[in-house]
Amino acid sequence: MKKISLIVLSYLFAQTIFSQQLQIPEDSIPVWFNEVKKATHENLGLWNKDIYGPTLLINPATREIYANEPDNAGLLSQKGTFFTGILPKEINFANTAMEWNGKRWAMIMLPLPEDKNLRLNLLTHELFHWAQPSLGFVINNRDNSHLDQKEGRIYLRLELKALYRATIAKTPLGVKEHIINALILRKYRQSLYSGSDTTENLMELNEGLAEYTGQVMSGRNREQTIANFQQSLVRFMSNPTFVRSFAYQTIPLYGFLLDDIQKGWNKEITSKTDLTGYFIKAFGVEIPAGLKEQVAVAGEKYGYKAILKEETEREEQTRKLILEYKTKFIDQPHLEIQFEQMQISFDPRNIMPLEDKGTVYPNLRITDKWGILTVKNGALVSQGWDKVTLSKPISIGNQKVTGDGWELEMADGYKISDIKQGSFKLIKK
Repeated sequence: MKKISLIVLSYLFAQTIFSQQLQIPEDSIPVWFNEVKKATHENLGLWNKDIYGPTLLINPATREIYANEPDNAGLLSQKGTFFTGILPKEINFANTAMEWNGKRWAMIMLPLPEDKNLRLNLLTHELFHWAQPSLGFVINNRDNSHLDQKEGRIYLRLELKALYRATIAKTPLGVKEHIINALILRKYRQSLYSGSDTTENLMELNEGLAEYTGQVMSGRNREQTIANFQQSLVRFMSNPTFVRSFAYQTIPLYGFLLDDIQKGWNKEITSKTDLTGYFIKAFGVEIPAGLKEQVAVAGEKYGYKAILKEETEREEQTRKLILEYKTKFIDQPHLEIQFEQMQISFDPRNIMPLEDKGTVYPNLRITDKWGILTVKNGALVSQGWDKVTLSKPISIGNQKVTGDGWELEMADGYKISDIKQGSFKLIKK
Protein backbone atom coordinates (compact mmCIF):
# COMPACT_ATOMS: atom_id res chain seq x y z
CA MET A 1 0.00 0.00 0.00
CA LYS A 2 1.36 3.40 -0.98
CA LYS A 3 2.15 5.75 1.88
CA ILE A 4 0.72 9.23 1.44
CA SER A 5 1.47 12.16 3.72
CA LEU A 6 -0.49 15.37 3.29
CA ILE A 7 0.98 18.62 4.51
CA VAL A 8 -1.51 21.42 4.05
CA LEU A 9 -0.23 24.97 4.15
CA SER A 10 -2.22 27.05 6.62
CA TYR A 11 -4.58 29.09 4.47
CA LEU A 12 -4.13 32.21 6.55
CA PHE A 13 -0.38 32.25 6.82
CA ALA A 14 0.97 30.17 3.93
CA GLN A 15 4.09 31.66 2.41
CA THR A 16 3.76 32.16 -1.33
CA ILE A 17 7.31 33.27 -2.09
CA PHE A 18 9.87 31.02 -0.45
CA SER A 19 12.87 32.58 -2.15
CA GLN A 20 12.67 35.86 -0.26
CA GLN A 21 15.36 36.31 2.36
CA LEU A 22 13.84 36.52 5.82
CA GLN A 23 15.58 38.27 8.65
CA ILE A 24 14.69 36.24 11.73
CA PRO A 25 15.13 38.12 15.03
CA GLU A 26 16.65 35.28 17.05
CA ASP A 27 16.11 37.11 20.32
CA SER A 28 12.36 36.76 19.63
CA ILE A 29 12.49 32.95 19.36
CA PRO A 30 12.46 32.26 23.13
CA VAL A 31 9.84 34.98 23.60
CA TRP A 32 7.53 33.25 21.11
CA PHE A 33 8.04 29.85 22.70
CA ASN A 34 7.43 31.24 26.19
CA GLU A 35 4.26 33.10 25.24
CA VAL A 36 2.68 30.07 23.57
CA LYS A 37 3.74 27.85 26.47
CA LYS A 38 2.00 30.27 28.82
CA ALA A 39 -1.13 30.41 26.63
CA THR A 40 -1.52 26.63 26.49
CA HIS A 41 -0.94 26.31 30.24
CA GLU A 42 -3.54 28.98 30.99
CA ASN A 43 -6.03 27.06 28.83
CA LEU A 44 -5.46 23.58 30.26
CA GLY A 45 -9.18 23.26 30.81
CA LEU A 46 -10.06 23.58 27.14
CA TRP A 47 -9.12 19.96 26.40
CA ASN A 48 -8.10 18.87 29.93
CA LYS A 49 -4.58 18.67 28.54
CA ASP A 50 -1.63 20.99 28.01
CA ILE A 51 -1.14 20.92 24.25
CA TYR A 52 2.29 22.56 24.37
CA GLY A 53 4.81 20.22 22.78
CA PRO A 54 7.78 19.87 20.42
CA THR A 55 7.71 22.76 17.95
CA LEU A 56 9.73 23.61 14.85
CA LEU A 57 9.82 27.14 13.44
CA ILE A 58 11.12 27.02 9.86
CA ASN A 59 12.72 29.79 7.81
CA PRO A 60 11.41 28.85 4.32
CA ALA A 61 14.18 30.77 2.57
CA THR A 62 17.04 28.87 4.23
CA ARG A 63 15.29 25.80 5.74
CA GLU A 64 16.82 26.79 9.09
CA ILE A 65 15.07 25.27 12.10
CA TYR A 66 14.39 26.90 15.46
CA ALA A 67 13.08 24.31 17.92
CA ASN A 68 11.98 24.41 21.54
CA GLU A 69 13.64 21.06 22.30
CA PRO A 70 16.18 18.66 20.79
CA ASP A 71 15.36 15.96 18.26
CA ASN A 72 16.07 12.31 19.04
CA ALA A 73 18.56 11.92 16.19
CA GLY A 74 20.88 14.69 17.37
CA LEU A 75 20.56 16.83 14.24
CA LEU A 76 19.70 19.98 16.19
CA SER A 77 22.28 21.95 18.18
CA GLN A 78 21.51 23.97 21.29
CA LYS A 79 21.75 27.75 20.99
CA GLY A 80 20.85 29.37 24.27
CA THR A 81 17.36 28.28 25.25
CA PHE A 82 16.42 26.88 21.83
CA PHE A 83 17.82 24.49 19.22
CA THR A 84 18.81 25.05 15.60
CA GLY A 85 19.61 23.05 12.50
CA ILE A 86 18.74 22.67 8.82
CA LEU A 87 15.64 20.85 7.61
CA PRO A 88 16.64 18.21 5.01
CA LYS A 89 15.44 19.07 1.50
CA GLU A 90 13.39 15.89 1.21
CA ILE A 91 11.15 17.15 4.04
CA ASN A 92 8.36 19.49 2.97
CA PHE A 93 7.81 22.49 5.21
CA ALA A 94 4.38 23.87 6.03
CA ASN A 95 2.13 24.81 8.91
CA THR A 96 1.32 21.31 10.08
CA ALA A 97 2.11 18.48 12.49
CA MET A 98 4.58 15.79 11.47
CA GLU A 99 6.79 12.91 12.58
CA TRP A 100 10.50 13.67 12.26
CA ASN A 101 13.65 12.28 13.85
CA GLY A 102 11.85 10.19 16.42
CA LYS A 103 9.29 12.75 17.59
CA ARG A 104 5.97 14.22 16.63
CA TRP A 105 6.30 17.98 16.06
CA ALA A 106 4.19 21.02 15.36
CA MET A 107 5.78 22.83 12.41
CA ILE A 108 5.16 26.51 11.66
CA MET A 109 6.71 28.59 8.90
CA LEU A 110 8.33 31.92 9.62
CA PRO A 111 7.77 34.80 9.71
CA LEU A 112 5.20 34.63 12.47
CA PRO A 113 2.52 37.34 12.57
CA GLU A 114 3.60 40.51 14.35
CA ASP A 115 0.24 40.70 16.09
CA LYS A 116 0.41 38.59 19.27
CA ASN A 117 -3.19 37.37 19.03
CA LEU A 118 -2.70 36.18 15.45
CA ARG A 119 0.61 34.61 16.42
CA LEU A 120 -0.88 32.66 19.32
CA ASN A 121 -3.86 31.67 17.15
CA LEU A 122 -1.53 30.17 14.55
CA LEU A 123 0.83 28.45 16.98
CA THR A 124 -1.91 26.88 19.09
CA HIS A 125 -3.82 25.79 15.98
CA GLU A 126 -0.80 23.74 14.92
CA LEU A 127 -0.18 22.52 18.47
CA PHE A 128 -3.73 21.16 18.45
CA HIS A 129 -2.73 19.12 15.40
CA TRP A 130 0.35 17.96 17.31
CA ALA A 131 -1.86 16.83 20.21
CA GLN A 132 -4.68 15.57 17.99
CA PRO A 133 -3.94 11.82 18.22
CA SER A 134 -3.62 12.00 22.02
CA LEU A 135 -6.97 13.82 22.17
CA GLY A 136 -8.61 10.93 20.35
CA PHE A 137 -9.20 12.64 17.00
CA VAL A 138 -8.38 10.91 13.74
CA ILE A 139 -6.57 13.18 11.29
CA ASN A 140 -8.67 13.64 8.14
CA ASN A 141 -8.13 15.90 5.14
CA ARG A 142 -11.12 15.21 2.94
CA ASP A 143 -11.79 17.51 0.01
CA ASN A 144 -15.27 18.96 -0.29
CA SER A 145 -15.50 19.54 -4.03
CA HIS A 146 -19.20 20.43 -3.78
CA LEU A 147 -18.08 23.69 -2.15
CA ASP A 148 -16.61 24.64 -5.51
CA GLN A 149 -20.07 24.30 -7.08
CA LYS A 150 -22.38 27.30 -7.35
CA GLU A 151 -25.09 26.08 -4.97
CA GLY A 152 -22.59 24.78 -2.45
CA ARG A 153 -20.79 28.11 -2.34
CA ILE A 154 -23.99 30.14 -2.16
CA TYR A 155 -25.39 28.32 0.85
CA LEU A 156 -22.05 28.21 2.65
CA ARG A 157 -21.72 31.97 2.25
CA LEU A 158 -25.25 32.47 3.53
CA GLU A 159 -24.62 30.20 6.52
CA LEU A 160 -21.50 32.16 7.45
CA LYS A 161 -23.33 35.48 7.12
CA ALA A 162 -26.06 34.21 9.43
CA LEU A 163 -23.49 33.03 11.98
CA TYR A 164 -21.66 36.34 11.94
CA ARG A 165 -24.95 38.21 12.38
CA ALA A 166 -25.59 36.01 15.42
CA THR A 167 -22.32 37.16 17.00
CA ILE A 168 -23.36 40.83 16.78
CA ALA A 169 -27.09 40.44 17.53
CA LYS A 170 -28.28 42.59 20.42
CA THR A 171 -30.85 40.25 21.97
CA PRO A 172 -31.01 36.52 22.79
CA LEU A 173 -33.95 36.18 20.39
CA GLY A 174 -31.91 37.80 17.63
CA VAL A 175 -28.99 35.45 18.30
CA LYS A 176 -31.29 32.42 18.20
CA GLU A 177 -32.96 33.54 14.97
CA HIS A 178 -29.65 33.81 13.13
CA ILE A 179 -28.41 30.48 14.50
CA ILE A 180 -31.62 28.76 13.35
CA ASN A 181 -31.21 30.29 9.89
CA ALA A 182 -27.57 29.21 9.74
CA LEU A 183 -28.46 25.61 10.54
CA ILE A 184 -31.36 25.61 8.05
CA LEU A 185 -29.02 26.86 5.32
CA ARG A 186 -26.40 24.29 6.36
CA LYS A 187 -28.85 21.37 6.30
CA TYR A 188 -30.21 22.46 2.93
CA ARG A 189 -26.74 22.71 1.38
CA GLN A 190 -25.84 19.25 2.63
CA SER A 191 -29.10 17.86 1.25
CA LEU A 192 -28.08 18.96 -2.25
CA TYR A 193 -24.90 16.86 -2.42
CA SER A 194 -24.88 13.20 -1.42
CA GLY A 195 -22.26 12.44 1.22
CA SER A 196 -21.36 16.09 1.77
CA ASP A 197 -22.53 15.96 5.38
CA THR A 198 -19.84 13.33 6.02
CA THR A 199 -16.98 15.02 4.18
CA GLU A 200 -17.73 18.43 5.68
CA ASN A 201 -17.89 16.87 9.13
CA LEU A 202 -14.50 15.20 8.75
CA MET A 203 -12.85 18.46 7.72
CA GLU A 204 -14.52 20.37 10.55
CA LEU A 205 -13.40 17.81 13.13
CA ASN A 206 -9.87 18.28 11.82
CA GLU A 207 -9.31 21.91 10.85
CA GLY A 208 -12.40 23.37 12.50
CA LEU A 209 -11.55 22.19 16.00
CA ALA A 210 -7.92 23.22 15.48
CA GLU A 211 -8.95 26.75 14.54
CA TYR A 212 -11.45 26.92 17.40
CA THR A 213 -8.58 25.98 19.73
CA GLY A 214 -6.41 28.71 18.24
CA GLN A 215 -9.23 31.20 18.65
CA VAL A 216 -9.72 30.38 22.34
CA MET A 217 -5.99 30.43 23.11
CA SER A 218 -5.26 33.58 21.11
CA GLY A 219 -5.83 35.88 24.07
CA ARG A 220 -8.49 37.97 22.32
CA ASN A 221 -11.35 39.39 24.36
CA ARG A 222 -14.94 39.15 23.11
CA GLU A 223 -14.87 42.35 21.07
CA GLN A 224 -11.54 41.43 19.50
CA THR A 225 -12.83 37.96 18.64
CA ILE A 226 -15.89 39.36 16.85
CA ALA A 227 -13.69 41.85 14.98
CA ASN A 228 -11.43 38.98 13.96
CA PHE A 229 -14.45 37.07 12.64
CA GLN A 230 -15.30 39.99 10.39
CA GLN A 231 -11.75 40.33 9.08
CA SER A 232 -11.34 36.59 8.61
CA LEU A 233 -14.60 36.30 6.68
CA VAL A 234 -13.55 39.09 4.33
CA ARG A 235 -10.29 37.26 3.60
CA PHE A 236 -12.11 33.95 3.24
CA MET A 237 -14.63 35.28 0.72
CA SER A 238 -11.77 36.37 -1.53
CA ASN A 239 -10.30 32.85 -1.66
CA PRO A 240 -10.59 31.23 -5.11
CA THR A 241 -12.07 28.11 -3.51
CA PHE A 242 -13.64 27.04 -0.22
CA VAL A 243 -13.19 23.27 -0.51
CA ARG A 244 -10.53 22.91 2.21
CA SER A 245 -10.67 26.22 4.07
CA PHE A 246 -14.35 26.50 5.06
CA ALA A 247 -13.87 24.77 8.42
CA TYR A 248 -11.58 27.58 9.59
CA GLN A 249 -14.72 29.74 9.58
CA THR A 250 -17.64 27.51 10.54
CA ILE A 251 -16.49 25.83 13.74
CA PRO A 252 -14.92 28.91 15.39
CA LEU A 253 -18.22 30.74 14.82
CA TYR A 254 -20.43 27.92 16.10
CA GLY A 255 -18.01 27.35 18.97
CA PHE A 256 -17.99 31.01 19.99
CA LEU A 257 -21.79 31.11 20.06
CA LEU A 258 -22.04 27.80 21.90
CA ASP A 259 -19.54 28.94 24.53
CA ASP A 260 -22.16 31.45 25.68
CA ILE A 261 -24.62 28.73 26.64
CA GLN A 262 -22.56 25.56 27.07
CA LYS A 263 -18.96 26.20 28.05
CA GLY A 264 -16.82 23.13 27.57
CA TRP A 265 -18.97 21.76 24.74
CA ASN A 266 -15.85 20.79 22.80
CA LYS A 267 -14.94 18.13 25.38
CA GLU A 268 -18.10 16.24 24.39
CA ILE A 269 -16.90 15.99 20.79
CA THR A 270 -15.29 12.77 19.57
CA SER A 271 -14.04 11.60 16.19
CA LYS A 272 -17.48 10.03 15.68
CA THR A 273 -19.53 13.16 16.44
CA ASP A 274 -21.90 14.49 13.79
CA LEU A 275 -21.28 18.19 14.38
CA THR A 276 -24.39 19.37 12.55
CA GLY A 277 -26.59 17.14 14.65
CA TYR A 278 -24.71 18.15 17.78
CA PHE A 279 -25.20 21.87 17.09
CA ILE A 280 -28.90 21.42 16.32
CA LYS A 281 -29.40 19.73 19.67
CA ALA A 282 -27.08 22.00 21.67
CA PHE A 283 -28.74 25.19 20.41
CA GLY A 284 -32.22 23.71 20.88
CA VAL A 285 -33.14 24.08 17.22
CA GLU A 286 -35.89 22.22 15.40
CA ILE A 287 -35.29 22.06 11.67
CA PRO A 288 -38.71 22.76 10.12
CA ALA A 289 -40.37 20.77 7.38
CA GLY A 290 -40.39 22.38 3.96
CA LEU A 291 -36.68 23.13 4.08
CA LYS A 292 -36.59 24.64 0.60
CA GLU A 293 -39.26 27.20 1.45
CA GLN A 294 -37.52 28.08 4.72
CA VAL A 295 -34.23 28.53 2.89
CA ALA A 296 -35.80 30.98 0.46
CA VAL A 297 -37.01 33.14 3.34
CA ALA A 298 -33.73 32.90 5.26
CA GLY A 299 -31.59 33.58 2.21
CA GLU A 300 -33.19 36.96 1.57
CA LYS A 301 -32.02 38.14 5.00
CA TYR A 302 -28.37 37.62 4.11
CA GLY A 303 -28.09 38.96 0.58
CA TYR A 304 -29.04 35.92 -1.50
CA LYS A 305 -29.59 37.86 -4.74
CA ALA A 306 -26.20 39.58 -4.65
CA ILE A 307 -24.43 36.32 -3.79
CA LEU A 308 -26.30 34.49 -6.57
CA LYS A 309 -25.15 37.09 -9.10
CA GLU A 310 -21.52 36.80 -7.97
CA GLU A 311 -21.55 33.02 -7.99
CA THR A 312 -23.22 32.82 -11.40
CA GLU A 313 -20.43 34.97 -12.84
CA ARG A 314 -17.81 32.85 -11.07
CA GLU A 315 -19.38 29.65 -12.41
CA GLU A 316 -18.94 30.84 -15.98
CA GLN A 317 -15.30 31.73 -15.35
CA THR A 318 -14.76 28.35 -13.68
CA ARG A 319 -16.18 26.49 -16.69
CA LYS A 320 -13.61 28.15 -18.92
CA LEU A 321 -10.79 27.31 -16.51
CA ILE A 322 -11.90 23.67 -16.26
CA LEU A 323 -11.80 23.39 -20.06
CA GLU A 324 -8.28 24.84 -20.07
CA TYR A 325 -7.13 22.39 -17.40
CA LYS A 326 -8.70 19.39 -19.17
CA THR A 327 -6.92 20.38 -22.36
CA LYS A 328 -3.62 20.88 -20.54
CA PHE A 329 -3.57 17.75 -18.38
CA ILE A 330 -5.74 15.25 -20.27
CA ASP A 331 -6.14 16.02 -23.97
CA GLN A 332 -2.68 17.41 -24.76
CA PRO A 333 0.63 15.52 -24.31
CA HIS A 334 1.62 15.42 -20.65
CA LEU A 335 3.79 13.68 -18.05
CA GLU A 336 2.38 11.18 -15.53
CA ILE A 337 4.17 10.27 -12.30
CA GLN A 338 2.89 7.48 -10.05
CA PHE A 339 3.18 7.94 -6.30
CA GLU A 340 5.19 5.43 -4.29
CA GLN A 341 5.83 6.93 -0.86
CA MET A 342 4.62 10.45 -1.36
CA GLN A 343 4.67 13.53 0.86
CA ILE A 344 2.86 16.56 -0.51
CA SER A 345 2.47 20.15 0.63
CA PHE A 346 0.13 22.65 -0.98
CA ASP A 347 -1.91 25.79 -0.42
CA PRO A 348 -5.61 24.89 0.04
CA ARG A 349 -6.87 28.34 -0.92
CA ASN A 350 -6.65 27.98 -4.70
CA ILE A 351 -7.17 24.31 -5.61
CA MET A 352 -9.78 23.37 -8.22
CA PRO A 353 -11.68 20.08 -8.50
CA LEU A 354 -11.60 18.79 -12.09
CA GLU A 355 -14.78 16.72 -12.29
CA ASP A 356 -13.93 13.02 -11.76
CA LYS A 357 -10.32 13.44 -12.88
CA GLY A 358 -8.95 14.74 -9.59
CA THR A 359 -7.93 18.18 -8.36
CA VAL A 360 -5.69 20.83 -9.87
CA TYR A 361 -3.16 22.32 -7.44
CA PRO A 362 -1.62 25.54 -8.77
CA ASN A 363 1.22 25.35 -6.24
CA LEU A 364 2.59 22.22 -4.60
CA ARG A 365 5.74 20.37 -3.61
CA ILE A 366 5.98 16.58 -3.65
CA THR A 367 8.78 14.39 -2.35
CA ASP A 368 8.85 10.68 -3.13
CA LYS A 369 11.31 7.87 -3.75
CA TRP A 370 11.65 9.17 -7.31
CA GLY A 371 12.75 12.66 -6.25
CA ILE A 372 11.41 16.15 -5.59
CA LEU A 373 8.73 17.88 -7.68
CA THR A 374 8.09 21.61 -7.35
CA VAL A 375 5.07 23.09 -9.13
CA LYS A 376 4.24 26.78 -9.52
CA ASN A 377 1.85 26.70 -12.48
CA GLY A 378 -0.52 23.82 -11.87
CA ALA A 379 -0.57 20.02 -11.62
CA LEU A 380 -3.40 17.49 -11.57
CA VAL A 381 -3.49 15.06 -8.64
CA SER A 382 -5.73 12.08 -9.37
CA GLN A 383 -8.93 11.46 -7.45
CA GLY A 384 -7.45 8.29 -5.98
CA TRP A 385 -4.26 10.06 -4.86
CA ASP A 386 -2.10 7.64 -6.84
CA LYS A 387 -0.49 9.91 -9.44
CA VAL A 388 0.24 13.48 -10.51
CA THR A 389 -0.08 14.76 -14.09
CA LEU A 390 2.02 17.64 -15.41
CA SER A 391 2.18 19.53 -18.68
CA LYS A 392 4.52 18.14 -21.34
CA PRO A 393 8.22 18.37 -20.39
CA ILE A 394 10.22 21.10 -22.10
CA SER A 395 13.65 19.82 -21.07
CA ILE A 396 14.59 16.26 -20.05
CA GLY A 397 17.99 15.70 -18.45
CA ASN A 398 19.53 12.81 -16.57
CA GLN A 399 18.51 14.20 -13.19
CA LYS A 400 16.47 17.32 -13.90
CA VAL A 401 13.26 17.59 -15.91
CA THR A 402 11.44 20.89 -16.41
CA GLY A 403 8.17 22.06 -17.89
CA ASP A 404 5.89 25.07 -17.85
CA GLY A 405 6.10 26.18 -14.21
CA TRP A 406 7.41 22.90 -12.80
CA GLU A 407 10.72 21.19 -12.06
CA LEU A 408 11.48 17.57 -11.21
CA GLU A 409 14.73 16.59 -9.48
CA MET A 410 14.94 12.86 -10.25
CA ALA A 411 16.54 10.37 -7.90
CA ASP A 412 18.97 7.79 -9.25
CA GLY A 413 17.30 4.79 -10.83
CA TYR A 414 14.47 6.66 -12.61
CA LYS A 415 13.97 8.01 -16.13
CA ILE A 416 11.36 9.64 -18.35
CA SER A 417 9.82 7.31 -20.94
CA ASP A 418 7.53 7.94 -23.93
CA ILE A 419 4.17 6.23 -23.60
CA LYS A 420 1.63 7.25 -26.26
CA GLN A 421 0.56 10.17 -28.44
CA GLY A 422 3.48 12.31 -27.32
CA SER A 423 2.91 11.84 -23.59
CA PHE A 424 5.49 10.70 -21.04
CA LYS A 425 5.75 8.67 -17.86
CA LEU A 426 8.30 8.46 -15.06
CA ILE A 427 9.54 4.87 -14.70
CA LYS A 428 12.29 2.93 -12.97
CA LYS A 429 15.36 2.18 -15.08
